Amino acid sequence: MPEVKILKDICKGCGLCCDNVCPENILIISADTINSNGYHPAMVTDQEKCKGCGFCYMICPEPAIEVYK
Repeated sequence: MPEVKILKDICKGCGLCCDNVCPENILIISADTINSNGYHPAMVTDQEKCKGCGFCYMICPEPAIEVYK
């Protein structure tokens, strides 16, 4: 089963991965979490829906997303 891993301490919360990039719409910016750099990182809402397409990985300007197939 595919899996998306957000590296929370690297994510700057830019939201690019959340803006209609994921065909399953499973990424959001976490309003409740702040990482060690003071940013609200992205988070996966439903790992079961991930298809492993890698679009989120490709659009991320930081090395903050890993996709496992």
